[in-house]
Amino acid sequence: MALESDDRPSDSLYIARVWRGRSSGVERMTSVATSNWELVVWQQHGRVHVGVRGPETAASVADVPDESESFGITFSHGTSMPHLPAARLVDAHLDSPHVTATAFVCRGEEWTLPDFENAEQFVTRLVREGVLVRDPLVDDVVAGEQPRIGARTVQRRVAAATGLTQGAIRQIERARQAAILLAEGAAPLDVVHRLGYYDQPHLSRSLTRFIGRTATQLQRRDAAEPLSLLYKTEG
Repeated sequence: MALESDDRPSDSLYIARVWRGRSSGVERMTSVATSNWELVVWQQHGRVHVGVRGPETAASVADVPDESESFGITFSHGTSMPHLPAARLVDAHLDSPHVTATAFVCRGEEWTLPDFENAEQFVTRLVREGVLVRDPLVDDVVAGEQPRIGARTVQRRVAAATGLTQGAIRQIERARQAAILLAEGAAPLDVVHRLGYYDQPHLSRSLTRFIGRTATQLQRRDAAEPLSLLYKTEG
């Protein structure tokens, strides 16, 4: 039984991460919360599928197609699609209405399927054609920078680009950081102090809600179901 994954950063301001995976003998996985949306391409039994997967505000159990291969582009917080409101994607996914072995339909137009190596070139084409836009303020705010505009304007622009509030993004990203630290062997109390949780029960509630694991399970890696992609980011 295996759920193998590989991921890489990107030099594109529109992309947070590029990843690929392969499953064999795994029926289910725990899909951890994420504040980013993704374009996902997967192949099963010779058939190709393409879909957009929105932010997930809580951990959930997801079925894993057996003997499948997948690839995804995780977009930065400021990146969005004008034709598809971000709020519509939260805790949801939308499949392309038409997919072939080499192309798929998005915004009523046909696009050549991207892959792990050419994700940046593909995204550049989407940007050039107006399918993707980016609000740099949103990425800056999520990274902790203080904007020079009013709080209500910031909240409105963050919600428009991500479908989430700043508070929800902070909670999700902090839980993901905590899960990574615990899996690397950090003590729960150290994680509490390092990431600003009130106490260990606060950390525990956050992990249960957003990661679907306890601190002990993350440290021992003893859960029956594998986790979806967790990766380090700079900062």
